[in-house]
Amino acid sequence: MILVFEDESEAWFGEVISDHLEEAQARAFSIIEAARKEDNGCLTTATVRPSKLRFLGRQVEAYRFIYCVVNQVTASTQQVVRHRCHNRLCVNPDHLVLGSQADNKQDDWLHWAYGTDPDYL
Repeated sequence: MILVFEDESEAWFGEVISDHLEEAQARAFSIIEAARKEDNGCLTTATVRPSKLRFLGRQVEAYRFIYCVVNQVTASTQQVVRHRCHNRLCVNPDHLVLGSQADNKQDDWLHWAYGTDPDYL
């Protein structure tokens, strides 16, 4: 027997995807549609900090919610949703990728050293 442990984030996203996917997708796409399109392809929210939303009693960053719902992925609390465009206000699913905190820090170092790679966008 193999035991698989989920943290609360994985369990919550699992419930969202298995039991509320249609409603969650409608919510995610409404945020995407309301976002402003930038010249570099970013879809940004009209906020100073990354936008958050409340769904099924939980508050979560909009970009994390959008990534997980659009890709039907259950992300753990140890995983981060990285912005390939380095714009934390961006909610474009094509600019988002799941990774570790170490991956995210390496992205920052590469961005500081070389700028945003347009091949990633």
